[in-house]
Amino acid sequence: MKELLSEYEFKTHSTTLDGLEISYIKEGAGEKTLLFVHGLSSNADAWSKNIADLKADYTCVAVDLPGYGKSSLPDAAYTPSYFAEVLSKFIGKLDLKNVILIGHSMGGQASVKLATEHPELIEKLILVAPAGLEQFSEANAAMMKGFLTPASVKNTTDAQIENNYALNFYVQPEEVSKMITDRKNITKASDFEAHCNAIVKSVSGMLDDRVCDDLKAIQQPTLVIFGDKDMLIPNRYFNPTLTTEAVGKIALENIPHATLEFIPDAGHFVQFEKPKEVNALIQQFVDKK
Repeated sequence: MKELLSEYEFKTHSTTLDGLEISYIKEGAGEKTLLFVHGLSSNADAWSKNIADLKADYTCVAVDLPGYGKSSLPDAAYTPSYFAEVLSKFIGKLDLKNVILIGHSMGGQASVKLATEHPELIEKLILVAPAGLEQFSEANAAMMKGFLTPASVKNTTDAQIENNYALNFYVQPEEVSKMITDRKNITKASDFEAHCNAIVKSVSGMLDDRVCDDLKAIQQPTLVIFGDKDMLIPNRYFNPTLTTEAVGKIALENIPHATLEFIPDAGHFVQFEKPKEVNALIQQFVDKK
């Protein structure tokens, strides 16, 4: 898969963890480390617009989770807890210090697990449109798993791919065309089937490995950011009466030291659609004593 991906905006590096090749970006040399964790069907390059600005003041590290981007595609659980364990080992391997953990969507749910299971590794937590706050009934979760199979991912048409990306934005930036091209191209990869399995297991993992009971255990200062026009959280089909504002308030009411911010006229992929606004919130939060 990796050979068919476009070049990332920044140079990628690689390290080995338990036999897995983990790809990552590392830019800047600041005292504090911003560790960026991408969401479903994404990769480290999703944070390029954030790293471009923030590397002037911080060490910026963005990782390709196993199953995504240029990292290995293992036969693994792909749950938030699994990703959290990989990230904890990654932090140790790179000897990252003063870590502010920044997770988007699925990466946000994994970040909650990491912050609660290895609190000593994380100074502050930033959740960008995080998965895991919104709850689903067992019946709805089972229905979602039934809809999404390796075959359905494999057979996604180009038009569906384009539509799936459009749902991530209020106004889609031109640069998203690179992501769409990458997603179309990986269908030609020799390991595309393993990637499809990773996607399906990741969705099941988010549904089964819940974080609702972990929120109260988060001790780090936490910033939660949503775009106010998020079309993916909450799920419009399964939770039609729930609003993005209500999902954000779940974080505010359950995480002990949480701040909630909404970016106007931005969708689910808020850090890519409105990087200037998101970067300003990150910088303000990180530098706050």
